[in-house]
Amino acid sequence: IPMSFFSTVVPVIMRMENYSLESIGYLQLIKLPWIFKFFWAPFIDHTSHNLRDYRRWILGSEFFYAIVIVSIAFLDLQTDFMTIVVLMVIAFTASATQDIATDAFAILSLKKEERSLGNSMQSAGNFLGTMMGSGVLLVIYHYYGWSNLLFGLAGLVLAALIPVTLYRASSQKIHHESKKKVSWLDFAHFFNQKGIWRHIMLLMLFYAGIIGILTMLKPYLVDLGYSVKQIGFIVGIVGTGTGALMTIPAGMFIRKKGLKKALHILPVINFLVAAYFTWLTFTAHPPYMIYFGIVFLWAAYAMSSVFIYTLSMGIVRKGKEGTDFTVQIVLTHLSSLIISVTSGKIADTFTYRGLFIGEMVLGAIIII
Repeated sequence: IPMSFFSTVVPVIMRMENYSLESIGYLQLIKLPWIFKFFWAPFIDHTSHNLRDYRRWILGSEFFYAIVIVSIAFLDLQTDFMTIVVLMVIAFTASATQDIATDAFAILSLKKEERSLGNSMQSAGNFLGTMMGSGVLLVIYHYYGWSNLLFGLAGLVLAALIPVTLYRASSQKIHHESKKKVSWLDFAHFFNQKGIWRHIMLLMLFYAGIIGILTMLKPYLVDLGYSVKQIGFIVGIVGTGTGALMTIPAGMFIRKKGLKKALHILPVINFLVAAYFTWLTFTAHPPYMIYFGIVFLWAAYAMSSVFIYTLSMGIVRKGKEGTDFTVQIVLTHLSSLIISVTSGKIADTFTYRGLFIGEMVLGAIIII
């Protein structure tokens, strides 16, 4: 929730306070720790010999995360902007550290058959957090102001520590030879595994058929004549809500059918989403068709997310669970970032129809 708030709501607040677009652009730097977290993931794996050790990393980094958020509450957005940006980067570094430990904790504590539903719950939490962080908190800010809102955010971070504190984490040692020494290059050895490059190609391409549509969805709706309020409801409530609702059925489907069968079905669904949006460009865009397209898009994105998380949990080396899972998820983020950046240029040059056709082509390549 704090991450969603800082990356989506703070730019809105800044624009309301007449900040330049250049300053707002700098705010995207706060996401860098989540891209580069694989550099310190090996250290977390090396220093964690059992579930309790991973839990200490979770509790310590989250508590520090909350402290930094509280410190930001005492600063003024207009006069202390650069200090706030620096503190946000520090806060997100703590949050990224927690994420590494949490992923390893989940991999080691969940049975293989539990991982699909576990990732369903994680994905549902992501979607609900995004909904609250990017929508509800903007309303709360309007009524209660900057400081009170950040105190509340810190409280939410601390509240998240309650279930992991109560969980009876095992102190049984994880016996792995790979824990004898640590190197920041440990993450690079992930790429030396036999047959791993086909898996990497899958990770890099899996979202490719829909991520460009997700990126350009709001501008597309603006160009269709929808108001900001309507777009907020359609995308922020209907879209994100659909994503949250579809995660549990996705997890149950993957658990029942298995990853291999899901691998053959989900790319087809993503291809159909791109085909539907391409077809929309040949219609008069009645609202019910737009709503259906957005529900279809977010449902496909939710199912793909659960699949990627579950698949990645199974492709980890013993003793390197946090490192290897982090590397895989970062790969999907990087490829999504590349597609997101280029999608605007493609839509500018070839119109939305050209973008959607391009997404269809990428979807077909993934199926092949």
